[in-house]
Amino acid sequence: MIEVRRVDLPGVGVLHSFVTRDNREISVVVQRTGQSDLIVRPEDDDDEAKATTARLEPDEARTLAELLGGTRITESIADLDAMPGVPIGWVAVDPGDRIDGRELGSVEALNDSAVTVVAVVRGDEVQVTPPPSFRIQAGDMLVAAGAPDRIAEAFRAAGHPGPEAEEPGA
Repeated sequence: MIEVRRVDLPGVGVLHSFVTRDNREISVVVQRTGQSDLIVRPEDDDDEAKATTARLEPDEARTLAELLGGTRITESIADLDAMPGVPIGWVAVDPGDRIDGRELGSVEALNDSAVTVVAVVRGDEVQVTPPPSFRIQAGDMLVAAGAPDRIAEAFRAAGHPGPEAEEPGA
């Protein structure tokens, strides 16, 4: 398995990097602005002047990700679930569920300060930190962060009988 290094860049964003089998370092800086920088450094060379950098707008970054292996939303959720200290839960919205067709902000159970809807997965798209005006649709997967029991309670109160919520690594 390839080791990926993650470094928080205060005020900028997050850097992820790994070294390829031919010793090239590939880095991605995801900026708070939504832009991404793809950086490739030559083999065993720390000279920044020799690095190649491409600045990508959000739609360009998504296109590159899809070309490199498609969207892996389910794997991303599983990765979040495996992170220590980040309890998440998710639930798929079925046709006829009480929350189907409602704006996120109008669902009182999902606006509890102990539970935060951090993303909504719709098809191959992810809406990160959806606004209160985001309209929930059948087929959406809601991803929430909070204490596992509070996540389960919130999804039940929102009208979904079987939330999946668990402590990461459990």
